[in-house]
Order: sequence, then C-alpha cells, then structure tokens
Amino acid sequence: MRGRLLIAILVAGSWLLATSCSKTSNEGMVWIPGGTFWMGCEECGMPDALPVHQTSVDGFWMDVTPVTNAEFDKFVQATGYVTIAERQPDPKDFPGAPPEMLVPGSAVFTPPGHDVPLENPLGWWRYAKGASWKHPEGQGSNVRDRQDHPVVHIAWEDALAYAKWAGKRLPTEAEFEFAARGGLDRNLYAWGNELKPDGKWPANIWQGRFPVENKVEDGYVATSPVRAFKPNGYGLYDVGGNVWQWCSDWYRPDYFAKFKSASNPAINPKGPDDSVDPQEPGIPKKVQKGGSFLCSDMYCTRYLVGSRGKGATDSGSSNVGFRCVK
Repeated sequence: MRGRLLIAILVAGSWLLATSCSKTSNEGMVWIPGGTFWMGCEECGMPDALPVHQTSVDGFWMDVTPVTNAEFDKFVQATGYVTIAERQPDPKDFPGAPPEMLVPGSAVFTPPGHDVPLENPLGWWRYAKGASWKHPEGQGSNVRDRQDHPVVHIAWEDALAYAKWAGKRLPTEAEFEFAARGGLDRNLYAWGNELKPDGKWPANIWQGRFPVENKVEDGYVATSPVRAFKPNGYGLYDVGGNVWQWCSDWYRPDYFAKFKSASNPAINPKGPDDSVDPQEPGIPKKVQKGGSFLCSDMYCTRYLVGSRGKGATDSGSSNVGFRCVK
C-alpha cells in the first residue's frame, strides 16, 4: 500500500518536535544482551528474507511492549504533536485527487462481505475520514477503553518524533529480529517452532478465512492489550502479531543479498542507504517487523520472526505501531 493509502495517500509535511520534556530513564525497558544469530528465514518462502546470514548486534535497551495509547497521549500532551493522519493534506502533493478526499484520515481495515482477490489489498482497506491514533476506526471511535493497547495509525515520522522526545530511537531491523527471537536462534516464531503450542494461540493474529471471516480464536478482533499474551525469552511482549512495528532501516528487497558470500557476521547492520521497492517505484519505505492482527496463513505470514515487512514513511494504518530502543 502506498503512502497514507489508497486514493492519494495523504501528506508528508513537516512536523513539530518538542524535546524539553523528554524522558531519559530505562523504565518500561529490558536489557537485550546482544550476540550473534542467524538473520532471515529459509522456510518463509519470502525472497526478501534470503539469504539467511549471521549477524551480530551489541547490547541495547528495548521497550518491553509497543508504545501504548496512554504513553503516546503523554507525548502529545507534552509537545502538542500532531500526527500525519491528523493533518490537512496539501493538494499540491496529490494532483488530480478529488477535493472531498483531501481530508485528514488514515487506512482502516474493513472486512468485505464476500471473498475478494488476495492480490488486491484495496478489497479490505478503506480510507476513513478522521481516522487517527485517537480515533482508530474513524469519526465516532475513541481509545478510552484501549489505553493499554498499542497506539496505531502511526507513520514512521510520527514514531521517530516520539522516540526523540523520549530520549530513545527506533530499533534497527537486526536489533528487532535478535530481540524478537528471545534467544531461540533459527526458530520460526518468537515463541518457538509450533504455531499453536499446547493448542493455544500465543499471539494476536488472524484465524479463519482472510479477509472475510475472523474466527477470533485468540480472543481479539483487532488490537489487544500489549500484555495479553506471554512474553518471549527476553521478557518482550508483542514481538509477533498485534501491530506492525517500525524499524530505522530503509527497505530494499535485495538487501540481504549483499551478505550471501560473507565469511564473517554482519556487525550492527543499519540497512541500505536508500529505499527501492519494485512493487511501488518511487515510494520510499522503511522496514516493519512483527506482523499484526491481520496476519494470516492465507495471506500474510509475517509473524514469522525472520520475515520482513515494509511501509511508506508517510503512511500509517489501523495495524501499525512501534516500540523504541536505546
């Protein structure tokens, strides 16, 4: 999906950043010891996750959970920050777009009433006027009863602004994957090698016929509280499922190819210097990791810990959030 999605994919624009109230403690974070691991996924069937290669990362602090609505609200209250989804689009950025569509909003998952071709995501996404982190489903919705859910409709620029305010940064792709594995190197999932260990769903992902029927076997139609499922081996919650999480790396599908003949591990890789996605040329994208509540074995299995996601930097949606490191 392109930009702020669908019609014209609304605004990049400049953003306000206030740092005078930034936080600097390690509260709510866990120390990730660092080490060497095998990055990528041979079993995923995803060319951009190949080749699997050895990677080393230094130790770092990581948020125990994705940033919640309550935490993001503190940031907004302290800084007056306005997310991209809440800003008025500039018509000059979207020549030919119908004026009635140039309104603040974001992409909201909307299940169709019938089966649709899975190669066309527009079959289950709609651009909802007024949709933002405060109004996840659009006008009339709110997060009053979702304070402990991950904040969503967050573009990469929004995540970066929060991280700077908090005295933190966004994780590299290598850091996120190493942390998500929780010490279980070369496993399929953040929780091991079984999708449903002991007959229980270990993460908030889709069960049923995507995108029409969600059986809700895990108990959640959309986002879930960030501590609803067990943590991984490092004490991290929601490193697989619930919401996609932004990384600092630019996305290129061929980035891992540079490590194909490497005899030594990649040391603290920070991704390529630019972004190219042949599926959407000209749209700069950053890496996303972890998958979301919409990931299904029928369509998106990117809750696989070695898989990779991507998103336009000026785009958020109802299944995209983030967490920070330092």
